[in-house]
Amino acid sequence: MLGSIVWDVDPVLVHIGSLEIRWYGLMWGLGFIFAYEFMSRLFKREKYPDNWADKLFIYCIVSSVIGARLGHCLFYEWDYYGAHPMEILKIWKGGLASHGGVFALILALIWYSKKVTKKSVWWLFDRMIPAVAVVCMCIRFGNLMNSEIFGYPTTLPWGFEFIRSREWQELYNRDGVAQACHPTQIYEMLYCLIALVTSWLMYYKFHLQKRIGLITGVSLLIFFGARFGLEFMKNPQVAEEVNMTLNIGQWLSVPLILLGIYLISTCKTRKECF
Repeated sequence: MLGSIVWDVDPVLVHIGSLEIRWYGLMWGLGFIFAYEFMSRLFKREKYPDNWADKLFIYCIVSSVIGARLGHCLFYEWDYYGAHPMEILKIWKGGLASHGGVFALILALIWYSKKVTKKSVWWLFDRMIPAVAVVCMCIRFGNLMNSEIFGYPTTLPWGFEFIRSREWQELYNRDGVAQACHPTQIYEMLYCLIALVTSWLMYYKFHLQKRIGLITGVSLLIFFGARFGLEFMKNPQVAEEVNMTLNIGQWLSVPLILLGIYLISTCKTRKECF
């Protein structure tokens, strides 16, 4: 029987002189390219202006990257970044929080909807969810290639030994035996896939985009309900989380879960336009 999977992948895909192309950055880029192509085709299918997708791409990439960076700095390591504010700009050193990216994306797309589509932001999100799910899957794959954000030790046969992770090496040295851990990056990729398939079927097969906000609400429950549960098996991201009953990621998931419930319960009365 397979005892565990030894994961010793180099996070750098290729070296070009002093330049490094890392899996994580590549997956962010590919995710946004796939999302752009999806939204471009969707807008054409619904006979909306071609430049909607171009403008949407700019709004999404700027807001999600800035939001994810500020979210990490504010929610997880403010003691450090508050004392060293210039470090916030050094995004290449790592440190992005998906919740921050989501909050910033919602705000940016409210503005985009008012200026460009003249429709409800939930009308837009109902169409964007499959694209968002693809981006999230790509990012979690990048986390896997970085050997980061994984779970507690497990005896399950699909546990991963993250050889290149400092946290895993400390666990190994402390216990004296190599312990496989939950590959929670893969678990998160799976719930993103579920959100992708669910939202796709709701739109293309059942045409539930007519109930503004329903697809978005269901998807928020999938994304952040699953995220809330998976946090119970993930290693703390910062020291402050060690003794917390609910960690930072779970507390940040709560308002998004509540938003999902609200969108589902009010979708029958919501108007398409502002």
